[in-house]
This record gives sequence, C-alpha cells and structure tokens, in this order.
Amino acid sequence: MADTFTQVYIHSVFIVQDRQCLISDSWKVDLYKYIAGIIKNNRHKLLAINGVRDHLHVLIGMKPSQSLSALMQDIKAYSSR
Repeated sequence: MADTFTQVYIHSVFIVQDRQCLISDSWKVDLYKYIAGIIKNNRHKLLAINGVRDHLHVLIGMKPSQSLSALMQDIKAYSSR
C-alpha cells in the first residue's frame, strides 16, 4: 500500500562473552562506527549507540524490510570479527 507508514524502534544490548571487559576506550569509537555502517548498509537508521567495557546499547529505527533476528545476526557476526 502506498499510504502505509511503519515506525519500529529497537533497543538492543550487546554483551561481551562472559561479561569480560574487552571493549577498550582506544578503539570503541571505531567499533561504534563499524556497527553504524552495518545498520546503514541494511537500510535502517541508527538513532543512538553507547556502552561501557563489557556491553553496548544500540537504538535503531528499523524498517520492516528485514527481520529483527537477521539484523542482530549481521551486527553480531560482522562486529565480532
């Protein structure tokens, strides 16, 4: 339908395995930019991203063109490499 409007906001928390403090201040900005690129490449909108050494929070404006599980899988798979 041409007049259909969808607005979905997702708040996700990504936790480092075993809650280890592995997210270093020296490269966390690069990690955030990388995750932002993954979200943008999947045609969604990053609204906010921040975190601490053992986890990060991501707020996404999500389009219905992709499932939530597929987006989370992409973010986790590509950002953990």
